[in-house]
This record gives sequence, structure tokens and C-alpha cells, in this order.
Amino acid sequence: MGRKERREREQKRDNYATRHSAEKRKQTLIAVGVLAVIAVIVGYAGWIFVNMTDNVPGGPENAGALGSEHAHAGILVSIFGDEFDFSAPAYQIKSSWIHFEGRDGTTIHKHATGVTLGYLFETLSLGLDDQCFVFQDGRSFCTNEDYKLSFYVNGEQLPDIRELEIQEDDKILIVYGGETPEEIDALLLKLESRELIK
Repeated sequence: MGRKERREREQKRDNYATRHSAEKRKQTLIAVGVLAVIAVIVGYAGWIFVNMTDNVPGGPENAGALGSEHAHAGILVSIFGDEFDFSAPAYQIKSSWIHFEGRDGTTIHKHATGVTLGYLFETLSLGLDDQCFVFQDGRSFCTNEDYKLSFYVNGEQLPDIRELEIQEDDKILIVYGGETPEEIDALLLKLESRELIK
């Protein structure tokens, strides 16, 4: 093998090493660029989520960001002396903002500021206003000459609770029927003695 052939081989080897090194550098730069773009997108999305104050699609009007508050309230709904069961699957976690969870039907969980009880009942497809409580199947229980729909929050009677934004440890009683003051007191006591599931 002559000097000329050896030089040509060394030159080919050097050219191959240079090309290979340049190709590796190019692939590394592309990978770093792609990762940088992904990091910027994830960072921006995270910043938007953390600073979200506008209404989120599907959320209640005027509600704060999810996680802006976490409050619990006890509830008891009595229709002609029968307690309404919110622990059924049809009433569990219908909204991320306010709901019942864990197969419990006695504790309301609120996860954002500005969320009202009216919105909770909307998500459960239950009609509620100051005169009527309406079930999903259309049965309605409205104030009339014989029976009355009444609302109590922390023992105090209120004319309407749709705009009420629950606070931690609130106790809400909704009663329809012809209960005496003593029967109302017994329901309030039952509600007060229940432990909230937090």
C-alpha cells in the first residue's frame, strides 16, 4: 500500500468522521429545539390555567377558577317527611364546581368561589325556586294552601336559597309539607348532628 492510498484512506476517514459529527450535532439541535418548544407550550398552558379567572366553558356564571375555594355544607331535603337521597349515582359529581361525591348524599362540596346552590340543583336536573321543588320526572311540590316549601340555613328561615353561596360548615334544610314548628326543629337538630364528609 502506497503513501497516496494511505492518505486517501485517512482523508476518507476524516471526511466520514466530520460528516457523522455534523449529523449528530444537527440531530441534537433539532431535539433541543423541539423540547424547548414543548416546554414553552406547557409552561404557557400552565400559566393560563393557574391565572384563569374567566368563565370556563360549562361552568357556572360568575364562578371563580376551579380550586379557588373548597367549602363543605350539610343538606337535608324532606318531602312529606321522606328524606331525599342524593347518594344515588344520578346525583354524584355532576359538576366539578359543586357536587356530592363518594356515594354520600349529605355533604355538598364546592370547589370555586361564586358558585350558588341554584347551580347545584341545575346540574342535578332538579327544579328549585322559592315556591317549588321539581323532580327529574316532572313531579313538583309547590307551596299551596295546604303545604309549604321552606328553606333554612344554619337554623334561620330564608325565602329563597338559589343565590346562596355556601360557606364552610353551613347546614341547609329544605322542607316541603305541613310540618309543625316542633317537627322543623327536629329536622334541624338531625341536620345539625350530622358530620360533614370532607
